[in-house]
Amino acid sequence: MTHVTINYTPTADDLVLIARAEAALPYAYAPYSGFHVASALLLANGVIVTGTNQENAAYPAGMCAERVALFAVAAQYPGEQIRKMVVVARKVGTEQLAPATSCGSCRQVMLEFEHRQSQSIEVIMLERPGGWLHAPSAAALLPFSFNKSNLSER
Repeated sequence: MTHVTINYTPTADDLVLIARAEAALPYAYAPYSGFHVASALLLANGVIVTGTNQENAAYPAGMCAERVALFAVAAQYPGEQIRKMVVVARKVGTEQLAPATSCGSCRQVMLEFEHRQSQSIEVIMLERPGGWLHAPSAAALLPFSFNKSNLSER
C-alpha cells in the first residue's frame, strides 16, 4: 500500500496545475453551498483538463469537480493517460483556498480510471490551510475499495 504524504511541498509542475485549477474556480456553479471546487488533470500528452463543481437544486443531481474533469477526459481524450490531479476550493467571498478533499464517490471514480489506464494517478489536495496532501495513487485514498474483482471471478 502506498502512503499519503501530509504537509507535502508542491513541485514547480504541481504549482502550474494548482494555478490552472484555481483559475477555473470562478466557473464553478455553487449557488447553494457557496463552496467552489475545481480540479486540474495533467494528461500524458501534456494537456491540462479542468473541471468545476456543478450544483443542482435537486440534490444529488449535481456533480463534483473531480468527476467533471475525469469524465471530460474520457469524452475528449479517450485512451489518454491521466498522470496527476489537483483539487482546490474556495468559499464564496474569500480569497484564500479552502481545504477540500475528494468525496468517496470521486475517489471511487479516480480508482476506476487508474484501473482503466493500468497506471496510478497522483492526487494533490489541500487538506488544511497551508497543508497540501499528496497521494502517489488514488488507491491510497480509498483502502478496501470496490473494484471489478468484486464483480467476477476473472
